[in-house]
Amino acid sequence: MYNLSCYNPTSFFLVGIPGLEKFHIWIGIPFCVIYAVAIAGNFILLYLIAVEQSLHEPMFIFLSMLASTDLILSTATVPKLLSNLWFGSQEITFSGCLTQMFFLHFSFVVDSAILLAMAFDRYVAICLPLRYNTILTPQVIVKIMVSIVVRSFSVILPDVFLLKRLPFCKTRVIPHTYCEHIGVARLSSADISINVWYGFSVPLMTVISDVILIAVSYIFILRAVFLLSSQGARQKALSTCGSHVSVILMFYTPAFFSILAHRFGHSVPRNILILFANFYVAIPPALNPVVYGVKTKQIQDKFLTFLSLGKTQ
Repeated sequence: MYNLSCYNPTSFFLVGIPGLEKFHIWIGIPFCVIYAVAIAGNFILLYLIAVEQSLHEPMFIFLSMLASTDLILSTATVPKLLSNLWFGSQEITFSGCLTQMFFLHFSFVVDSAILLAMAFDRYVAICLPLRYNTILTPQVIVKIMVSIVVRSFSVILPDVFLLKRLPFCKTRVIPHTYCEHIGVARLSSADISINVWYGFSVPLMTVISDVILIAVSYIFILRAVFLLSSQGARQKALSTCGSHVSVILMFYTPAFFSILAHRFGHSVPRNILILFANFYVAIPPALNPVVYGVKTKQIQDKFLTFLSLGKTQ
């Protein structure tokens, strides 16, 4: 019975933000506001893209997929964080922990792949403008979107089974606010070398390769832009990439900083690392629709029309 309970634990306990327990209520307020902005912003973005025929272009279809994934990312983590901070709800079932871990990593890998697809869209639009409609046909867009989901699902699903095979006999207290693969695996008394190596290889195969391909795309884009004879044409071409570059920086910069801080920042207090990790999963989903709303004229115009219609009704 003891061995069975080790391999089939009923629940884990999420500590929250250790050392800042007396500030938990106040810490929860900005996260609640950020989550509300993320939900409202991404739903408005999805609505505008769905109802406006002029936004049914490849770039905006990818953007709608990014908004959907951002909703999954923030909803997988922030509500449980708030219940922990405000109501002391630290317990999470084993299946709930695995589900949260899956959607956290799945949405991260999907987001990375979508940013790559958007970079490819910008490459075709700027470097091969006359062939844009023949290359990025609706059938190609659907294939790209399906391949993104299938790739992400295929590389993240093994994480679930790698955790389910482990015994958890020592402790079931997770020193974090959410479940993530290596953090949960470290609670096991068994050998987790497979988990560590798989956890290392997945980012290498997916996210790092996406970053390299995005960089290559922008090298070709910049080369094509600087070959344009007109200064106005250069500015117009670069402006179409502005929102995409902003989202890329918001997504990858904190991710790599968080990875480096966990690997090498042993002097950084644990509660600071946990706070930063939570801001990372909360802030980009809230800022992405704002960035695209401010920097993309089509979305800005449709949003203002949406607001004016709301006032007249």
